[in-house]
Amino acid sequence: MTEQDRQRPDVAPGEPHDSLMSETISYVVGLGFALILTGLSFWVASTPLLWGPGVATGLVVLAIAQMGVHLVFFLHITSGPDNANNVLALAFGVLIVFLVMIGTIWIMGHMNANMGVGADLMNLQMQH
Repeated sequence: MTEQDRQRPDVAPGEPHDSLMSETISYVVGLGFALILTGLSFWVASTPLLWGPGVATGLVVLAIAQMGVHLVFFLHITSGPDNANNVLALAFGVLIVFLVMIGTIWIMGHMNANMGVGADLMNLQMQH
């Protein structure tokens, strides 16, 4: 680390900090952003000021912003070359969650179609 790097006070949120105070400030800023986004989510869900179908869009945008805050401030995911393994592990985790969700929806859809009461049985019940 050069002398110029040591004198530089600004450090990206996901980068390692050289002092405990700098790291603590980064966590407190992340906590502040997370609390603000959480409060905004509750406000968006409960306010009559927004157009009804726009509430879902607002919640999705706030959820994505919340994920970004957690990835950068708490999980320290950055675009640096030393973070390649962290990004790959995150991508693999997202892939697994996506596969489990899609597989569950697919199985439930097929079970609903294949295990329902047949039309002839329904007709028999209605005739009696």
